[in-house]
Amino acid sequence: MTDSNLCKLLNIKYPIIQGAMAWISTAELAAAVSNAGGLGIIAAGNAPAEIIKKEVEKIKTLTDKPYGMNVMLLSPYVDEIMDLVISEKIPVITTGAGNPGKYMIALKNINTKVIPVVPSVALAKRVEKAGADAVIVEGTEAGGHIGELTTMVLVPQVADVVKIPVIAAGGVADGRGMLAVFSLGAQGVQVGTRFVCSKECGVHDKYKEMILKAKDRDTVVTGRSTGHPVRVMKNKLSKEFDKLEKSGVSMEELEKLGAGKLKNAAVDGDIENGSVMSGQIAGLVNDIKSCKEIIDEMMHHTAQTYQSIKYLWK
Repeated sequence: MTDSNLCKLLNIKYPIIQGAMAWISTAELAAAVSNAGGLGIIAAGNAPAEIIKKEVEKIKTLTDKPYGMNVMLLSPYVDEIMDLVISEKIPVITTGAGNPGKYMIALKNINTKVIPVVPSVALAKRVEKAGADAVIVEGTEAGGHIGELTTMVLVPQVADVVKIPVIAAGGVADGRGMLAVFSLGAQGVQVGTRFVCSKECGVHDKYKEMILKAKDRDTVVTGRSTGHPVRVMKNKLSKEFDKLEKSGVSMEELEKLGAGKLKNAAVDGDIENGSVMSGQIAGLVNDIKSCKEIIDEMMHHTAQTYQSIKYLWK
């Protein structure tokens, strides 16, 4: 795996990227993933630069391996976060909610690798043209903010039209999922929900417990009417969203209902009235392990699965 184009690009051992989750992807989690051979990601979310700077300072004390930061392009603090990325020379950034083209020259000048998250073929082509080093192709199976297309159909379509490495996201939690997206043309995977249930993840225990108890149909998509759909675990909040959307309330009212709800769940542990973001793959997550154990198990399972199906090509 260390010979793959993606691993060489990012200087990592295994082609596993930790998903960026606001209030969850802290320096501690990111460092643990990086130390285990993957690429840990600090999530900037909608936080101001002074808060994220502390996370950057912390991760430098926890790992000497490459790490990254996720930048939400719709954040009100995006410009100051990008200034922080440049001043700290962050090795890798992933971006969400748009095209990072306006920042590309400055990022290239410090040799930061830029990897946008894309929900469509059209955006993948645009960011490649703008200078992206790779793309994270995220299917609707993922937790949090999502697009409409599934990982299964989106990854091969993007892989067919871009020359940069493709990283698949959404619906991957074990070696079977890794091998599946590799067969679709991906060179790596981004994993979020599985790392929530890691020992190093500092999210509230009730949040982890809800994922561990999840069945295959326990997530739902809210906010479709706003144009910014979000996949979460079913609870009182998701039911209230559904009720209000069906009643035709304004986008402003829906946004007001959702404001601060991720922090309520992830930090405060209110898993009924908070937003418990999780991918559909939650039904496969049934234990808490260290990030190293998770990554080692995924890599071993990928090789094992490949060996078990080689007979198909004989």
